[in-house]
Amino acid sequence: MKERKNRVCPVERAGSLDSRIRKLYQNPEKMLRKYVRSGMTVLDLGCGPGFFSTAMAEMVGESGLVIAADLQQGMLSKLKEKIKGTGIEKTILLHKTSENRIGISRHVDLVLAFYIIHEIPDQERAMKEIWSILKPNGIFYLVEPKYFHVSKGEFEESVNKALKLGFSVVERPRIFLGRAAVLKK
Repeated sequence: MKERKNRVCPVERAGSLDSRIRKLYQNPEKMLRKYVRSGMTVLDLGCGPGFFSTAMAEMVGESGLVIAADLQQGMLSKLKEKIKGTGIEKTILLHKTSENRIGISRHVDLVLAFYIIHEIPDQERAMKEIWSILKPNGIFYLVEPKYFHVSKGEFEESVNKALKLGFSVVERPRIFLGRAAVLKK
């Protein structure tokens, strides 16, 4: 297997992750509307500055919860500042992960891992933890970058690791500049 760099996107690049231009080609509402509904508890794993977290907070509404989890305090601080004083501030719970654990005990309906799994040194361990925090029939929405860091073979390896844990493929949506698999517990 090819050695992975497991390079985490630096906080200094947060602006490129959270732009209006990005919303034109990777629209969170369009990508997630089949799976995120009012009242759900969802985990945005590797949330960065909250591009998907804020959209999901609107989707889950006041009765739902978005756990925005990131390894970098700088990313969480950017998201905290972004939502401060807004209507979604109470819907988003910021959570700092460790290098080896997501570290939440709450069960969730959906885990979004957008461009993040390739950054995790022990994918299998991470997926086992995702399995353990997902509710029965929960969704693991996995998206990896198509051209920049992850080959098609590496993406399929990740999907196969999830399948070995018991996940099943619901669909493989088309994502601009990405490869995706929606997996069900």
